Amino acid sequence: MATGNINQQSRMSSIDDYDPEEEEDDPSAMSLVDHLEELRWRIFKSLIAIAVGAIIGFIFREQIVHFLEYPLPAAADVIGKKPIVTGITEGFTVFLMLAIAVGFIIALPVVLYQTWAFIAPGLLEKEKKYAVPFIFVGIALFAAGVTLGYIVLRYPVEWLVTFASDSFTELVTAGSYFTFVAFFMLAFGIVFELPLVLTFLAQVDLISSRTLIRRRAASHIGLWIASTFLTPGADIYSPIFLGVAMSSLYELSIIFIKITKK
Repeated sequence: MATGNINQQSRMSSIDDYDPEEEEDDPSAMSLVDHLEELRWRIFKSLIAIAVGAIIGFIFREQIVHFLEYPLPAAADVIGKKPIVTGITEGFTVFLMLAIAVGFIIALPVVLYQTWAFIAPGLLEKEKKYAVPFIFVGIALFAAGVTLGYIVLRYPVEWLVTFASDSFTELVTAGSYFTFVAFFMLAFGIVFELPLVLTFLAQVDLISSRTLIRRRAASHIGLWIASTFLTPGADIYSPIFLGVAMSSLYELSIIFIKITKK
């Protein structure tokens, strides 16, 4: 509470010391038009980076598709041992979707840097100190989540494909399969950002490490319940993997908060 009051007093003193005439004389001050122009160029640079990454992804599209097809069980290989397409343009659309997704992942450091470079002038020195580490930690956590999602992917896919195999012939279309893969791996990537979100909330004094420790038991139960809803399919392996990961990330959040708020 004392830290929150100090931060609030710091912000209020900054507002009280604000002088419009000094801002006009400050060469670093920017008008609204200048801010919009800078935002436009930041977005443009991010889109260029995504486009370059998408081109790289499209060049290696065959390898990417083969890599993502690996979790498919033998029961789904009913036609040509690969997912099918139902339209003349679906094959190209799937390749294009995967290329854009890969392009965004490749360009993620550039996108985060452009975002940081745009908002940095409006942050306090205390907030600037942790922004860059947060970006790199966020990238590392997202990559770890996507990796774990790919490892676990075979279990829900196998369960969903073989669930009704005695009654139906499963024709796995490329569009449905790769859409499922994208959402499944994205869920893991987003969940792994939990330490980053909790640490940020601690920086703005909305929570503390003591609060997380005091509510540890209830939080772990809630995380394990959430893991059953975040993993599609009814296999028992995906919720276990995600539940263990989320509980570990919760404990990691406590460590991060203690370090950054020391």
